[in-house]
Amino acid sequence: MRFIGSVIEKLQRHPKRIVFPEGTEPRVLQAARQFFALRLGAPILLGDRPEVKEAATALNVSLEGIRIINPLESPDLESFAKRFEMLRRSKGIKMPEALETMSKANYFGAMMVAMRQADGLVSGTNEASGSVLRPLFQIIKVAPQATTASSCMIMEVEDTRFGERGVLLMGDCGVIPDPSVDQLADIAISTARMARQILNCRPRVAFLSYSTRGSATHPSIGKVQAATAMAQQKAPSVFLDADFEGELQVDAALVPEIAARKLPESRVAGRANVLIFPDLNSGNIASKLIQHIARANAYGQILLGLDRPAADVSRGSSAHDILGVAAIVGLQAIEYQKLYPGSGEILPGEAF
Repeated sequence: MRFIGSVIEKLQRHPKRIVFPEGTEPRVLQAARQFFALRLGAPILLGDRPEVKEAATALNVSLEGIRIINPLESPDLESFAKRFEMLRRSKGIKMPEALETMSKANYFGAMMVAMRQADGLVSGTNEASGSVLRPLFQIIKVAPQATTASSCMIMEVEDTRFGERGVLLMGDCGVIPDPSVDQLADIAISTARMARQILNCRPRVAFLSYSTRGSATHPSIGKVQAATAMAQQKAPSVFLDADFEGELQVDAALVPEIAARKLPESRVAGRANVLIFPDLNSGNIASKLIQHIARANAYGQILLGLDRPAADVSRGSSAHDILGVAAIVGLQAIEYQKLYPGSGEILPGEAF
């Protein structure tokens, strides 16, 4: 709670509007109640109003301060559908299909964020990742100065010797299965930017592998080495002051005693606060291992590189996890233009 407590304190000074498309889900209702009670902003639940009220009553959860919107009854449905039809015209979408699509909660919520009727979106408690990501990628363009949409997990472990006082950012654990060199470099830069904003520290970024600085040879290691060099080259152009090191085994990245033997002069080894995984397999497996075996507080997936803040939470998330993610998304929204300069403009973007 050390980390999320600091996030909550910052957000209380600049409350935000977070839309939750899964309005009848008990964990979401509990998280929304806490979001309002902690004065973090205005939670917006999407769903049929009687069903949301029935679910809240069953949980004895007050809906005071919580806005409920049924996309099917919203006066914005038609205008949202027109905009979606315009965005997807090249894909052959016509108005009847656009209306049907925009009546779905994840699409409606994504459009609310795109049109600045909400500051961020949190979904995924009952949905596969594709059902959450697809609407976001179709409606919200990639942010300026970013070419890759990815994600990160924020892990808080009890041992404060690791990461930044026990907090680690890990990317990409949820979006790109097998990133290219360019994508891996972009993932590192986006995750480092997030670390700079949310932890207020200098990012120390470790590109992970099963090799440490040439202790093994394989094409996959070459990709990590090339991505490290590319991130080092790109960072100054986006005004990011960070340290990058790769390739590193995870013990060399995190444990000072091992780093002292393997890379004694490194500014990252043994002190990394950002971990970049070579592919989605390793990132997703590692994040879940840390969460469940080390009993870490896990917050994510926080989406990176999009023009507006959003998160795709795990179906195994608790109400506390959802609250934490919503607070992080709200904190992102406070200074999102600093995170991605030029972001937030309401313009037709490239659709995935």
